[in-house]
This record gives sequence, structure tokens and C-alpha cells, in this order.
Amino acid sequence: MKLNTVRDFLAVAERGSVRAASRQLGLAQPAMTRSIQELEKELGTELFERRARGVTLTPMGEVFLRRAQALRSEMRRAQDEIDQLKGERHGHLRICLSSGAHMALLPGALRPFRQRFPNVQLEVIDAVLPRVERELIDGTLDFYIGPSYDEPTGELTVEKLFDNERVVLARKGHPLAGARSLAELVDAEWVTTSVTHRAEDELTPVFASRGLAPPRIVVQAHSALTFFFIVAYSDLLMMLPVQWEHSAPFAGLLQRIDVGEKLQAPPITVVRRASLPLTPAGEYFCDMIRRAAAHR
Repeated sequence: MKLNTVRDFLAVAERGSVRAASRQLGLAQPAMTRSIQELEKELGTELFERRARGVTLTPMGEVFLRRAQALRSEMRRAQDEIDQLKGERHGHLRICLSSGAHMALLPGALRPFRQRFPNVQLEVIDAVLPRVERELIDGTLDFYIGPSYDEPTGELTVEKLFDNERVVLARKGHPLAGARSLAELVDAEWVTTSVTHRAEDELTPVFASRGLAPPRIVVQAHSALTFFFIVAYSDLLMMLPVQWEHSAPFAGLLQRIDVGEKLQAPPITVVRRASLPLTPAGEYFCDMIRRAAAHR
């Protein structure tokens, strides 16, 4: 199997048509068509379903796509590693940070990393582990920094950076702002951060451990910007990492409901693949994250 053939497959899969993929790669459309046909012949299965307006992946194509993306990531990572070991400072790093990790750690890590690797392109995703676990395993994501609830699969390793706490946040002037216990919030409507695979697993144990009925979860959100706008412009409540309380961009429109209970949060961790090392740039970024965690 030729690497160029895999490249052509990925271009067609990601652009949704042979014509668009041909334009992207600067190849003639008949040559692109032949490349895909040769790959399908070699694999003994159809990878695309041809339609009047482009193509879609078959079930077998979906399977091959995951492997092809992982192969592309590893080839890029191998080139980056060789170049960086030779003293060069370019490359690509694709990472994911939760909202709490953004606030607590990214400011302290970014400047020294940029000074050491000014030409490494950073791709930063705002999400929590359940949303990116498959990408970590596939190798299309270098590492994740944020809360980790469940034990990872054997394909991933978890390194704890620090324990964390949560606070209940609401919009300024919320009618329940004066509540002093979770019991006073049992009738509220809640948003979850998707830090668990099932929305109810995030908040229900917190209430159940205090003998309270499960909270009414009405929204499951996936990014810090969504958290902020939902809470700031509605009566919905959230339990968020304590870093949110002190974050200047959000403090003006959000306020803490000072319940008496201590609300433990899952620890902030680094999650990465167990089988392969990071590039020098990736390892250096993790080192800067560790240093930022130590100086909190």
C-alpha cells in the first residue's frame, strides 16, 4: 500500500468528492479516481459510495478512515520528532485542554513553550476526555490535559497533576444566589460539562451522597463558551472547576452560590497513549504544564 494512495483516500474522505480532493492536492481527477480504485482493489472492498454530488464512506471506508488518519498522524509525528531531535523547532502539536486546565495551566505553559518552539503549530481543542478519548487512542491527538473520572483503557496512561474542587455558578442576580446548601438547589435546572460519558453520572452522585434527589439536568454542554453563555443568560446552574470563579473574562457575569458542602472535582491529569512517546515539542509542553501545576 502506497502512502500517496492513503493520502488520496484521506483527501476524498475529508472533502466529500473526488473533484474537490483533486483540486486540493493539485492532481488530475482521472489520476485521483485511479488511485482510489487501486486502493479498493488492494483492500478487496468498496470504500466509497458514489453519488450524484460527491461520495460518502461505506462502513468499511469508515473503518479504514480511522486507521488512515492514525497513520497520517504517526508519519507527521515521526517527521517532527526527527527534525526536532536534529535541533529544528518546527512541527505540529494537537492537544486538548478542559476549561479548568485552560485557566489554571495554559497561561503559565504557553509563553515558555513558544519561546522554545516558536515554529511549532499548536492546535488546541476545548473539550473533556470522553469527547476525545477515541482520538487519543487512534493517535490523532497528542495528549489531553483535564479532569479524568474513569480508569482509562490499557492503551492510555494518566498522570495526576493536582486535586481540584468545584463551585456552583449562576448568573448575576440569580434568584437562588442566597442558597447555602445543595438541598436548597434541588428544584433548580442544571447543565453538565460532559466530563462523564453519561450526563447523569456527573452530578447525581454528588446529590445522592447527601441524601438528595437527582438534579434536573436539562443541558449537556461541550465547550467553555457554551458553559458561559448558558449560565450567564439563563437560570440554569453549573458545577464548574473553582478556576472559573477567579477567571476575569467570566467573573463579571457569573457569581458563586456559596453552598456549605465541599464539592470535590476529579483531579486534573495528563492523559496520553501508553505505547508511543511524544515528540520533543510535545514532551516539553507537558513539562511546562507540570511546572505551571507545581507553581499554582
